[in-house]
Amino acid sequence: MSEHTIDKPLHCNLTAALAGSACQMLADASGLPKARIKIAMAKGAVWLRREGLKEQRIRKAKFMLHAGDRVQLFYDPKVLALTPIEPHCLAETEGYSVWFKPPWLLSQGTRYGDHCSLLRLAEKSRTHVDFKLVHRLDREASGLIVLAHNSKAARLLSQLFQENKITKNYFAEVWGNPQLPEEGKQLTASLDGKKACTEILTAYPGESKKSTILDILLHSGRLHQIRRHLADWGHPVLGDSQYGRNQRQENHSTLSLCAWRISFQSPFDNKEHCYQIPPQLCPSFVTSALTMKKMATGRS
Repeated sequence: MSEHTIDKPLHCNLTAALAGSACQMLADASGLPKARIKIAMAKGAVWLRREGLKEQRIRKAKFMLHAGDRVQLFYDPKVLALTPIEPHCLAETEGYSVWFKPPWLLSQGTRYGDHCSLLRLAEKSRTHVDFKLVHRLDREASGLIVLAHNSKAARLLSQLFQENKITKNYFAEVWGNPQLPEEGKQLTASLDGKKACTEILTAYPGESKKSTILDILLHSGRLHQIRRHLADWGHPVLGDSQYGRNQRQENHSTLSLCAWRISFQSPFDNKEHCYQIPPQLCPSFVTSALTMKKMATGRS
């Protein structure tokens, strides 16, 4: 196979006629070298459908297929070549842990791999824990994510999110200088046919005269909710190439959106817990906002 072909994305879908090596069968079907297949398997780009079982990734090069198994390879050399940014575990209990997700790290993987996702990196760091994702952050955003440690914990935590019993605070640096009423402002436009509410608590001067930092309380969790609401309001988040297209010329490479605090009454000990990003991990706009918030309220 030519190097040009190896460096192009491809999707390979096969059903095993006989039992045999998944790695060898995919290599034969795709024309890729077995070494490339092994890398793709290890990084989560190979999926198995077996009768009676839920679809799952297969990672081991020695994995043996049964006759009738369906296996799919989602090969993208650019995705597989990415190096993950390490997350930070900030707190850990028996039922859950709280992590800081840096920008550009996925919350969970895609069909093309999961080696650059928070969930997979957490799994690799603590192989004895059955991590479950109960909420997400956009890949471009940074901030706090709670991971459940088992199915029961995931069910209890997911219920809190569904019932809006988890307080999620964000800072977003946006284009322009919006004027807020003293009581703040709620953005309530429906998204994808569902109710959504983004509450802006207060505003602080941005890191430039053209921007403002907003202190936001999220009341629901629709796809890209904060980014969409702010863009529709006329003040898109800095660095948002998807919803703030008119501001691309300003050359902000990182989305200025951060989930800086999360709090809830734990279903495991019935105590109120509050988690906040430590100073050494705060993006600069969050550091600025927290300084101004502390000055205005007299507390951190």
